[in-house]
Amino acid sequence: MKLAGRLDHIEPFYVMEFAKAAVELARSPACDPAQGGRPMIFLNIGEPDFTAPPRVREAAEAAIAAGRSQYTDATGLPALRQRIAQWYADTQGISIDPGRIVVTAGASAALQLACLALFDPGDEVLMPDPCYPCNRHFVAATGATARLLPAGPEARFQLDADGVASHWTDATRGVLLASPSNPTGTSIAPGELRRIVETVRERGGISIIDEIYLGLSYDAAFSHSALSLGEDVISVNSFSKYFSMTGWRLGWLVVPPALVAPIEKLAQNLYICPSTIAQHAALACFEPESLAEYERRRAAFRERRDFVVPALNALGLTVPVAPDGAFYAWADCSAHASSSWALCERLMKNAHVALTPGRDFGPAAAERYLRLSFATGLPLLKEAVARLRTELNR
Repeated sequence: MKLAGRLDHIEPFYVMEFAKAAVELARSPACDPAQGGRPMIFLNIGEPDFTAPPRVREAAEAAIAAGRSQYTDATGLPALRQRIAQWYADTQGISIDPGRIVVTAGASAALQLACLALFDPGDEVLMPDPCYPCNRHFVAATGATARLLPAGPEARFQLDADGVASHWTDATRGVLLASPSNPTGTSIAPGELRRIVETVRERGGISIIDEIYLGLSYDAAFSHSALSLGEDVISVNSFSKYFSMTGWRLGWLVVPPALVAPIEKLAQNLYICPSTIAQHAALACFEPESLAEYERRRAAFRERRDFVVPALNALGLTVPVAPDGAFYAWADCSAHASSSWALCERLMKNAHVALTPGRDFGPAAAERYLRLSFATGLPLLKEAVARLRTELNR
């Protein structure tokens, strides 16, 4: 069977491959308490241990019971687009026309739609290294090239305006950034983000900002949406992380007015509409009871961060820039091994703690860094740190 050539430009998703190995080991006698084993502690996947709160689940059940499961508009339920706009007004002080909001089948679909609408073969899109691998693969799937620019701790593992300007070429179409970022949990400082957007705008390019972790910001200095920088900025967001609806596959885009119709046309042809039940459920995310619960959960994530980062530093797994959002710590493991992949394998097999080696997130520091997800509860995080301490001190 002859496969499409675009597959040559899309690497395996090593996070998931490593996760498969951890799951397989977790099913073995070595991880079975009944046989004297220790259960695997999974700190490798970016999925909150919180699920959709009660009001959201109840709204889904009510929609099913009432038979509200027909297709919606490709751009989403008007009521949901309105509530998302109100959420920006309440949390960011930004007035967003609901007509600019496109509800999508997860943030993945949002990124796919944006890339398909904007990029052609031969285009280049500037991105930081490290970055979330699927984001660059969405670019590659269009035939464009994701050009990774190494970004170290001195730049918070993010691009800056000077770097964007110096690497811009005739082929450059724009930037695709994430703030807060996966895998680092770091955000772009507001002033620097403004300069990046202005640099891109001056060159006739487009700025796409992945903001799916924006609701999980822990520092007021970094908790501002890029949408305040102008209608030409495209923001990608999701109900998966802050709103705890990972498997519901629901996200959204905020796009310039001129881009709504092209995005709608693509959505109509690619998947018709997002899940109707998920959309009716998501309306309940914005009820006061749900919002209060989300804020309690954000505080819990912050407490976990405040435990994990000092603990990793004490183990010699240095976190050079403390995460100001999301639920990831990007740790330098070079004091313990020359290969983050080998170290993560060792820790998985000997300590039964699953972490994510840096290979997925770009070549610049793939062997130097690993990612820990603190999306699980404090008791397990404390147990994991104790196991890591024992193994690393061997």
